[in-house]
Amino acid sequence: MQSGIRNVINFAIKTPLKSNGAILGAINGRFYSSSHEADIVVIGSGPGGYVAAIKAAQMGMKTVCIEKNPTLGGTCLNVGCIPSKALLNNSHYYHMAHSGDLANRGIVVGDVRLDLDKLMQQKSNAVKALTGGIAGLFKKNKVTRLDGHGTITGPNEVQVAKGDGSTETVKTKYIMIATGSEVTPFPGIEIDEETIVSSTGALSLKEVPRKMVVIGAGVIGLELGSVWSRLGAEVTAIEFMETIGGAGIDGEVSKTFQKILTKQGINFKLGTKVTGASKSGGSISVTTEAAKGGNPETLDCDVLLVSVGRRPFTENLGLESVGIVKDDKGRIPVNGSFQTVVPSIYAIGDVIHGPMLAHKAEDEGIFCVEGINGGHVHIDYNCVPSVVYTHPEVAWVGKTEEDLQQEGVAYKIGKFPFLANSRAKTNNETEGFVKVLSDQQTDRILGTHIIGPVAGELINEAVLAMEYGAAAEDVARVCHAHPTCAEALREANTAAYIGKPINF
Repeated sequence: MQSGIRNVINFAIKTPLKSNGAILGAINGRFYSSSHEADIVVIGSGPGGYVAAIKAAQMGMKTVCIEKNPTLGGTCLNVGCIPSKALLNNSHYYHMAHSGDLANRGIVVGDVRLDLDKLMQQKSNAVKALTGGIAGLFKKNKVTRLDGHGTITGPNEVQVAKGDGSTETVKTKYIMIATGSEVTPFPGIEIDEETIVSSTGALSLKEVPRKMVVIGAGVIGLELGSVWSRLGAEVTAIEFMETIGGAGIDGEVSKTFQKILTKQGINFKLGTKVTGASKSGGSISVTTEAAKGGNPETLDCDVLLVSVGRRPFTENLGLESVGIVKDDKGRIPVNGSFQTVVPSIYAIGDVIHGPMLAHKAEDEGIFCVEGINGGHVHIDYNCVPSVVYTHPEVAWVGKTEEDLQQEGVAYKIGKFPFLANSRAKTNNETEGFVKVLSDQQTDRILGTHIIGPVAGELINEAVLAMEYGAAAEDVARVCHAHPTCAEALREANTAAYIGKPINF
């Protein structure tokens, strides 16, 4: 028996095995490897990384994509954008049935019950289908996938530490860092993903909390707070700032948003800071005080969601070994072509400046690859939209009123309420409005802000208009199908252009 084992080991030592293009051997039961060769190595397979890898392969580059997690897609597909939207959509249906909204529409249902396991299963099915879809796209486009943690060991070399203890080395012309971001911890509060959770744990709770406290009333906190509020939890959101919605949201929209969510049952404590949290039995005590100082207050809850933002995932990448120095926020400095101080190394997405948005990372990945191949690199960050997928949705692009006032830009305002939009009226979804800001002299659109039905879809027309330098008059004079919610966008542009809309 021992002789047989020795023969197998000797055979393994003498006989290399091929795996994903690498030559492998074994010594004492551990694998080592020689190097791959590639034109470009992409570290990370989130929206920026996987899109960049596919684009590079389509442009004829021999492409390797390194991913440390078992599935492709990064935070967005696995524990971010995709699962949260599944829960938002289905919790809205439950709320419509449970709250009597369907009955008010003439649809009478009885014995409405929540099957949380099935709700979570539908979410998981969506994630599985989409992450598997990326694997299929890699195969179709001949992108080589390497599983493990990628570390840059030279300007043209990446080492991959695999789960079995072995390593692989990739020699490459170019390296692209697309490692995304991670949850920002809250000092003094330890996340266990059971009762004190980050956004990851909040996507997989095993039961509906009786009371949930959310630290942070930004996009993620509001979306996940909405999910559990609809499913029956008493939700309180604590926000250090005096407004909700996070950075970039227009002040008027934020105030309207807060009123609507309050009416839906979410409680807000604004201008308030959390000073600590402690667990006792099955309860969590959260201590707070006014942001400007004041008497402390304690809130009790079953689940505490810590949602104070995200930070770049730039640790243990070997940046120091090649002379790349991160900024004070942990980001990787790049030039207009996404190139670092090392000419062969590039970075995109959440690890560089700008909003941490999946679609921003996707565009950067494509433009970066095109630039490497001699193309023109262009991205206008003023034309990157933001969306909050609550109900109603909130979406915006460009400047807010506060931005324009601070910059001293003379502007016009065009507004149109969904209450006066025929499609919104027929759908009984009339809360909110469209707000367009245009230059007072040139009429050029400077910003568009929407709170209302399908805002996340409508904002793309505004983005297209701004990208091509359209004036409010241009959108006002384009024929829009009737009846659609998009007519509200046209009416708001009409109001900005001539001072008043047609239907209000």
